[in-house]
Amino acid sequence: MTVSNTVQFTVRRAAADNSPGNERLAAVLPPAGHFIGGSFVPGSSGEFIDVVDPATGQVIATVPAGTAEDADVAIEAAVAAQKTWGATTPKERSEVLSLIADIIEANREAFEVIESANTGKPGAVAEDDVTSTIDTFRFMAGASRALTSMAGGDYATGHTSVILREPVGVVGVITPWNYPLLMAAWKIAPILAAGNSIVLKPSEQTPLSTLKLAELLAGRIPDGILNVVTGQGRTVGQRLSEHPAVALLALTGSVASGQAVAATAARSVKRVHLELGGKAPVVVFPDADLRAAAAGVRNAGFWNAGQDCGAACRVLVHESVAEEFTGYLVDEVSTLVVGSPEAGGDVEIGPMISRPHFERVKESLLEAKDAGLNVAIGGSALEGPGFFIEPTVITDVPAGAPIATHEIFGPVVTVETFSSTEEAVTRANESPYGLSASVWTRDSSLSLRIPKQLDFGTVWVNSHLVLACEVPWGGFKGSGYGRDLSIYALDDYSRTKHVMINHGA
Repeated sequence: MTVSNTVQFTVRRAAADNSPGNERLAAVLPPAGHFIGGSFVPGSSGEFIDVVDPATGQVIATVPAGTAEDADVAIEAAVAAQKTWGATTPKERSEVLSLIADIIEANREAFEVIESANTGKPGAVAEDDVTSTIDTFRFMAGASRALTSMAGGDYATGHTSVILREPVGVVGVITPWNYPLLMAAWKIAPILAAGNSIVLKPSEQTPLSTLKLAELLAGRIPDGILNVVTGQGRTVGQRLSEHPAVALLALTGSVASGQAVAATAARSVKRVHLELGGKAPVVVFPDADLRAAAAGVRNAGFWNAGQDCGAACRVLVHESVAEEFTGYLVDEVSTLVVGSPEAGGDVEIGPMISRPHFERVKESLLEAKDAGLNVAIGGSALEGPGFFIEPTVITDVPAGAPIATHEIFGPVVTVETFSSTEEAVTRANESPYGLSASVWTRDSSLSLRIPKQLDFGTVWVNSHLVLACEVPWGGFKGSGYGRDLSIYALDDYSRTKHVMINHGA
């Protein structure tokens, strides 16, 4: 199943004079400070972190390098604010979430400009992020008013039981660099809806859209219910994990980050909500619509330049149709347009987020080539400014190959073959991750049976990476625990209390 690397994709670069983009960005950049208690304040260290545009490698802003002391001040503000916020009604909290959605909607262009510049996202990806962010707040505004619980009643003779749903208190949040605004929304919306207050540490690489949100919310929502402290995980994140006044720590990030947070949080028996990495298998059976499966992998494997924990990055295709499917997939990938956001509206693949991540992806590709694996298309870095990797398909990948088992988090899709249904399920489940997977088949029996056998939190049938606020997102095994989106997220950020009343007292 060797497909020659004879077709290539389109590369678009922005003109050297990028002043219009720079002017748009400069006009919407947020203040450089921590957002604590409803206003921006300087950091205590006097040190700053450079924020880089990965499409050019140029510094576009700086933010304070937060300290444990900065985190403590933010936590104190969150503790004070939560007492009042936690006593509000679901209706009052719903109105605040709806207001947040309206504010983002009214400032959509600013968020799209910031997100593209800070992450290198093409315009269509940034636009989708903002749209999904708005929908997240709108959904949680409604869902928070429609929660149900066990009916009150006499479950013990002479006693009436009532179940109360309460906020947990202050929630520490650590968000990743791949979806800065959207992942912040996935945390902020249900946490506030449940009556908690927040101290959020955005990724030090991509803090700008979260700070912009804080700027626009200042004076519009109660002071102190949302606080943002910028800085490194080893300082700010560590303090959030260990501080006794933080009741729960929610993180979206790498497995290593999740392990570190969970270990620290355990010292204070703190609840932890983890959404970690993934290596999503795409199981293609011989009866599948192979063209549709290839198009699905093109869209879901390379969205956001493959920097997505649910990316369709590991194809397992039946050996009888592997060559045909791979031909379709290479043809699909050859139509991708790579470039910087400023290069035009047809750009689909942006850069890696940073030079260190760029180098890690390059190293994975080099290891695959050294192992003799077939690069059907792509396989290299692009010359010029920025951190661009060619969209890549690697075929003839043997079972257990490192490139098929470890999360690369780039525009790289691997193709393996299987000979039986049992082998396909076993190979898919061998992954240390358990976030998402997909099954491609026209067989109704397989479409019902195989998802039950796959050890992943989300399994799509004949699609991949389709999300909705009404349904949960979260994984098993090394992908963590806890659920984002849906009413299940509200459960994660609440606690239940049983009140039993003795009739005879």
